[in-house]
Amino acid sequence: MADNNHNLTINRVYDAPLEKVWRAWADPAQAQKWWGPAGVTNPTFEWDFKTGGTINVVMLAGPGLGPMAGQEWPMTGQFKEVTPPGKIAFESSPIMDGKPVMDTLTTVTFEEQDGKTHLTIHIEVSNVTPQAAGALAGMKQGWKQQLDKLKGFVKE
Repeated sequence: MADNNHNLTINRVYDAPLEKVWRAWADPAQAQKWWGPAGVTNPTFEWDFKTGGTINVVMLAGPGLGPMAGQEWPMTGQFKEVTPPGKIAFESSPIMDGKPVMDTLTTVTFEEQDGKTHLTIHIEVSNVTPQAAGALAGMKQGWKQQLDKLKGFVKE
């Protein structure tokens, strides 16, 4: 059952062609470079970008994140739909102490407009546990920072 209190929709316009923004998601080597909030790297990044493909990412908080530096934030998931170059849907779960703390269904749509790319991300949250409080508190800000990183990446 979806938790409507935590669902999130973000719209962004990137000054880059649709194909370039799509590749930034589709190519695991590219996605690994921008995935995660500011100050985060991805030492583990398994991204089997196809319908039914698995996701296994471990984000690592860098030194700029103060007391969080060195923390690892794993997530697992599966791509439910990959329809080039217009739509991606994936289920994922942040993991704490070896267990999922909530489930998300993230749907990303891509539309080209005058050489730019309009991106819409909608996240539906379900199966929230009490341990998910930190992940939920940082979800909106984390996605905004991640999408800012994507903006810089596709500008290069």
